[in-house]
Amino acid sequence: MAHAVRALWPGGRALTWRLGGRPALGLPAQSRAGLTGAAGGPGPAATTRKGGPRLLGAAALALGGALGLYHTARWHLRAQNLRADLSAAQLSLSSRLQLTLYQYKTCPFCSKVRAFLDFHALPYQVVEVNPVRRAEIKFSSYRKVPILLAQEGDSLQQLNDSSVIISALKTYLVSGQPLEDIITYYPPMKAVNDQGKEVTEFCNKYWLMLDEKEAQRMYGGKEARTEEMKWRRWADDWLVHLISPNVYRTPTEALASFDYIVKEGNFGTVEGAMAKYVGAAAMYLISKRLKSRHHLQDDVREDLYEAANKWVAAVGEDRPFMGGQKPNLADLAVYGVLRVMEGLEAFDDLMRHTHIQPWYLRVEKAITEAPQ
Repeated sequence: MAHAVRALWPGGRALTWRLGGRPALGLPAQSRAGLTGAAGGPGPAATTRKGGPRLLGAAALALGGALGLYHTARWHLRAQNLRADLSAAQLSLSSRLQLTLYQYKTCPFCSKVRAFLDFHALPYQVVEVNPVRRAEIKFSSYRKVPILLAQEGDSLQQLNDSSVIISALKTYLVSGQPLEDIITYYPPMKAVNDQGKEVTEFCNKYWLMLDEKEAQRMYGGKEARTEEMKWRRWADDWLVHLISPNVYRTPTEALASFDYIVKEGNFGTVEGAMAKYVGAAAMYLISKRLKSRHHLQDDVREDLYEAANKWVAAVGEDRPFMGGQKPNLADLAVYGVLRVMEGLEAFDDLMRHTHIQPWYLRVEKAITEAPQ
């Protein structure tokens, strides 16, 4: 019973002693001592005294057990109501948003955002961007995807960068702060990357902007928050860079990958034909440069396998997800990145030669079963 209370309510430590510990439910010490009888043998009076405490003890234990069940049920219902209230509050918040995602379907960063939106049952429209002309995002000075437009009442906000989109929306769902205020916490900053090219980076993009109580409710402790941020960054800084070298590893794989990209993307007839053959050849060559830039092994599959097994080891055997009983933002990020390889040889090899498949299927199921 004490175990059930701990599982159902945060304050279970105090309740454990009261419901599961004997001092609260048994008889006082002197009454328990009285059950042994008096020296000299049990006469009629002694028999009466002996039977009375036993009946009283049994009644007290029965009453205590009933009270314990009552309190457990009451706290269980209260916890359910709190969870229902929280879900209802999130549903109310999500219903206020009208979301439009500008994406390339086969982009791992876009796939991350879709995994987040789908898991949180946030309805959204998709605009598939033509990767050659990019006319669909001509309204934006930021020329990368994903871009998310979020309409909240009369306020229309543009969110750029997959990790900013995810952090801002999760902050919104947990805290209820206005989205236009939240996005100010993630200011863009110009920087120069290792290749000397100017890029736009976003401050704080792995942070959720929550107060102490909200953070405690979501994470339970600083370690879980730090772990989630670490592996979200790992998905962006390392895992995503293993995709291209693996799906364009050989000419045959490069052609199969571009065939998939053309079928799923927004290409014209001529653009599609050009992309499939010219793009496949170009990306096969570029993948060799990427392999060198990121210091990958001669067989880039080995880097992919090592990354997958490293992730599985970080999740561990004692929990189904890094987030515990449900996927957290790191789970969704890693899943989103890997999902873009589905249907390709690299994905089949990954499932066959690593330990990641059970975790991957659990996340897939969690997203599929999310309430719509």
